[in-house]
Amino acid sequence: MQIRINLARQELDLMDDAGALIRRYPVSTAAKGAGEASGSYCTPRGRHVVRAKIGGDQPINSVFVGRRPTGEIYTPELGQTAPERDWILSRILWLSGKEPGFNRLGPCDTMRRYIYIHGTPDEAFEQAPRSHGCIRMRNADLLELFDRVPVYTPVEIVEA
Repeated sequence: MQIRINLARQELDLMDDAGALIRRYPVSTAAKGAGEASGSYCTPRGRHVVRAKIGGDQPINSVFVGRRPTGEIYTPELGQTAPERDWILSRILWLSGKEPGFNRLGPCDTMRRYIYIHGTPDEAFEQAPRSHGCIRMRNADLLELFDRVPVYTPVEIVEA
């Protein structure tokens, strides 16, 4: 398995080891575009791996803070209490860069920036750059992807 995220198309492709497309999902990446620097609120480019899978035992729409479930289940009413919040829901695929000096180690480390593929409120999802740096997905799509990919699945994030 391998994942390719295309920032221009706002799509995530799940491919087999030979590069054949298995499934394509709409995503939402950073509103500020591509970039690797810590504090940039950009989506980091290049080669990564799924370093950790978090939340596999949680119900859909579970709310996460600091990679831990809060015990809350997201509803549109809960969302209205914090409309600007970047909700992290359902599952987390935590990414780690593989390119030292570009997206790994130092001031550009993807894992230390807490860059995830994660669920987002379905009623607010747009296939457009809207996130704070992570890759947002509809919750049902994320659950499907989460169940298909193992830890250390290669992930490539490209601009076009």
